[in-house]
Amino acid sequence: MTAETMNWIDRFEGLSKLEAPIRDILTNRSTVVSVPKDTIIFGPGKAPDHLLLLLQGIVRVQQLSENGREIVLYRVHAGESCVLTTACLLAYEDYSAEGIAETDVQAAAIPRAVFDDLIAQSETFRRFVFSAYSRRITDLFMVIEEIAFQRVDIRLAHKLLQLAGTGGAISATHQQMAAELGTAREVVSRQLREFQRRDWITQSRGAIEIIDRAALEKLAATES
Repeated sequence: MTAETMNWIDRFEGLSKLEAPIRDILTNRSTVVSVPKDTIIFGPGKAPDHLLLLLQGIVRVQQLSENGREIVLYRVHAGESCVLTTACLLAYEDYSAEGIAETDVQAAAIPRAVFDDLIAQSETFRRFVFSAYSRRITDLFMVIEEIAFQRVDIRLAHKLLQLAGTGGAISATHQQMAAELGTAREVVSRQLREFQRRDWITQSRGAIEIIDRAALEKLAATES
């Protein structure tokens, strides 16, 4: 085990201030695990047995509705934990959504027994867990608000810019974009065709290229 792996606690601001005895417990009783891209890390009906703190990579958390429609709830990045796992650990409930490794992932796995002990023993650890929990809950409320109240064209423009980053290319199917927005594939296809008609994007199979970033940015900044 490398020194970098042993010092994973210091990558999390809330944990770096842990009391020495609690820090030792966390270090000695947790393990660092690696998960390859596209692995289903957890899914509906399964109970969590670890809290994962991401050291590298991205995990996508998504849910399947009764009518078969997928929606991406959020992504967990390096330096973060999964709010759904936290909620299930606290409530002793099974998962209601699935988490998929969007890239190769490395994470610190804290066993349920250790999680329970530290929640009870350490105010610092407890504050770290609930602070991360509250931030993510706020993010989820924003997702709900966007789906319920914001126009699809505005949300799609924002998502295209987000997924493209500083570049212009996006590798995604219409179905994947629909899951990102929590809407039907037909809705996304219709809106992408409109963006293409306006010469804002071009499309090919499984790929979208942003041509007019300024136009998308202007639309994304529009109030519904």
